[in-house]
Amino acid sequence: MIIVGLTGGIGSGKTTIGKYFNSIGIPIYIADDEAKALMNRSKVIKRKLITLFGEDAYTDKGLNRDYLASKIFIDKTLLSKMNAIVHPKVALHFKRWLKKQKAPYVIKEAAIIFENKLEDQYHFIITVIADKSNRIKRVIERDNVTEDRVLAIMNNQLSDEEKEKQSDFVIINNKLEQAYKQAYTIHNKILQNIRQ
Repeated sequence: MIIVGLTGGIGSGKTTIGKYFNSIGIPIYIADDEAKALMNRSKVIKRKLITLFGEDAYTDKGLNRDYLASKIFIDKTLLSKMNAIVHPKVALHFKRWLKKQKAPYVIKEAAIIFENKLEDQYHFIITVIADKSNRIKRVIERDNVTEDRVLAIMNNQLSDEEKEKQSDFVIINNKLEQAYKQAYTIHNKILQNIRQ
């Protein structure tokens, strides 16, 4: 099975592009969503995260995302330790999901492919980029956070330029209609490549 990585910095619109691929028949696995679900569902992960972050890691309603975010975005060591707890479980879940798919290829959407040096897990990588001002505006509207918070997250991620250098395809997502056209062209190129 051909696995295509879909990545991009916060606010680039990678999830929107992922939904487009899904609408044309390509199964999509959203690693961040599965990670969040596992952090709430898995007793082992919960226990390890409480050991790492303290009792405030969870509330009565489940994972305390704001609390964790405030910790990991100022301390990259904590971020790495959290990823080491969560990512192996997500990888296992993905393998099980992959076995059930019947399409010519699948997309795995993951925010930190390059940061975690996971490029080798993919046959192709698509990076979604957008102007910084667009990205900031999108995240403020979506998450109801301050510009400073968005910039802090951006500073923890690789630059678009670095991601572009390591990608097979790039989608510029400033105007959605144009981004969809680029995605469709890439879809056809991947299918061509599979047929060869």
